[in-house]
Amino acid sequence: MPSKSDPAIEVGTHHPGLGERLHELEQEGLRRRLELPAGLDFTSNDYLGLSRHPEVVAAACAAAQRWGAGAPAARLLRGHLPPHAAAEEAAARWQGCAAALLFPSGYQANLALLTALAETGDSVYSDAWNHASLIDGCRLARADIHVYAHNDLNDLEARLRQAPPHGRRWIVAERVYSMEGDRAPLGELLQLCRRYDARLLLDEAHAAGLDPVLPPDPHLYARVITGGKALGLGGAFVVGSTALIEWLLNRGRAFIFTTATPPPLAAALRCAIEVVQREPHLAERAHAAAAALRARLRSSGMDVRGESPIVPVVLGASQATMELAARTRVHGYDLRGVRPPTVPAGSSRLRIVCHADHHSAQIEALAACLLQEWRALDSPRPASATRAAPAEPYGAIATPASAVVVAGTDTEVGKTVVSALIVLHRQSQGRRVRYWKPVQTGGDCDTTEVRALTGLDREHARDPLLALPLAASVDQAAAALGVEVDTPLLVHALGHALQQHAQDNWVLECAGGLRVPFHRQVEQLDLLQQLNLPVVLVSRSGLGTLNHTLLSAEALARRALPLLGIVLVGPPHPANAASLRARLPGVPLLSLPPLETLDRESLQRWLCKHPLDPILP
Repeated sequence: MPSKSDPAIEVGTHHPGLGERLHELEQEGLRRRLELPAGLDFTSNDYLGLSRHPEVVAAACAAAQRWGAGAPAARLLRGHLPPHAAAEEAAARWQGCAAALLFPSGYQANLALLTALAETGDSVYSDAWNHASLIDGCRLARADIHVYAHNDLNDLEARLRQAPPHGRRWIVAERVYSMEGDRAPLGELLQLCRRYDARLLLDEAHAAGLDPVLPPDPHLYARVITGGKALGLGGAFVVGSTALIEWLLNRGRAFIFTTATPPPLAAALRCAIEVVQREPHLAERAHAAAAALRARLRSSGMDVRGESPIVPVVLGASQATMELAARTRVHGYDLRGVRPPTVPAGSSRLRIVCHADHHSAQIEALAACLLQEWRALDSPRPASATRAAPAEPYGAIATPASAVVVAGTDTEVGKTVVSALIVLHRQSQGRRVRYWKPVQTGGDCDTTEVRALTGLDREHARDPLLALPLAASVDQAAAALGVEVDTPLLVHALGHALQQHAQDNWVLECAGGLRVPFHRQVEQLDLLQQLNLPVVLVSRSGLGTLNHTLLSAEALARRALPLLGIVLVGPPHPANAASLRARLPGVPLLSLPPLETLDRESLQRWLCKHPLDPILP
């Protein structure tokens, strides 16, 4: 996605009236913008954490090696590959159906299903809270469309009584509704189907993998099982009879005229289905976490809804909703607001999603944070408070003296290993330690490595505030997604976390070198100056390190940031070490040679012979 500030993109693309209409959305508080992941995930639909499950990732990688990264064509034009057939067979077997058909997305699956089945003369009865894909599928179908009040069986039955004698009747519903988090009354819906000779088309996007598989019923005609929710991936299956799947294969335009799902995704879906069936406790954990959060918030007077891992907190006003979301993000929780037209006017809400890996302490901490900030919404505050950022972007903020920053002279110099060593050193002193790498670029997660090397849990080794998939400088990695880093918000969130746990010993790891750009003219060093924390500098031991290390030390000195010490990582180079000691008198220097194995035990053995006391306060 191009950056919105790129003048080459803007030239010649002006559309009369769009600017004014976007301004109107801005004034109404309804303009949407992309936001990068930031903080502990209470937003995504990866309920069970399968997007990063080792077996699922391995299955995708193996399929990419065998079949390539993408499909060569539509399924009917040489795009049908063994991973597709295997995924469909697994989905059908899982759901107790005769057959399944894999689509690139749930949206396409619903469009294909409705447009292929609902014909002229038919009547379709759609729940008012159905997903946009179902609404659009109804609009594109050639049948007569009737919208009944959400989960209102009396309204639905009244409309069914008035159905014409000719044509078929289709009831369209979701098993779990995404914005309300509640369930459709399936037993009653199927009774109405039997009474009025109707067929139920059911979207199970937010139920499959979380709720029990439904038993077969002749009036449950077709179901959509999406891969982007509990399965943690993407794509979607329509499951049902062999005749239904054959009909979609021949008349489902959204299937026929689109490129096939990439083989790695199909293989990963098959594996994720196996994990879901083998590990039912994951769904139980997600439900339990949501139930605990819902009870805690309701007991304090918040308008909380739902009966699934989705926990909607309704505030009503769009501005209040987005402000509360911003306030919670400052505390390290990734919550998002939902506004009209996604939900009806006056019902804007936080859509909180609980996952299988959310433990009770995190749920309680989130509830306390939400209640505190919710109550503060009505107190006087400056207009800039909606951004939860300081007015002056470069003013220093108070941080605890027990925190240290691990910075590097370059990327891949060993900052993560040195961070783990500092954590282990602090732990050996009986201190409570927290590690945080607020900004992560590239596919590998250094936080995961630190957890493995130190034994820290997710609470004490937080997920990054900002995770950018491209392995590049922070500004370039953000630009690749078409966004910019909100540096004031980032610094404010860091400062708040440090102050909230000031009694703990913090180890903060930088993203690359000191002067890596974050946003326009803002460098990582600017953020460190605001935090006003001492730095442990990690450098290479070999050729080139003198220039990089001395320039980094000079940059820290100019910002009056204390340099606690230097760790040279790599094969010992006595001449470089001696040169640095001569040019930086009074700065402790340690050497960390390559270790035979990189694990917790090897780091602890090294610490026994090389304590970090000389470089740590």
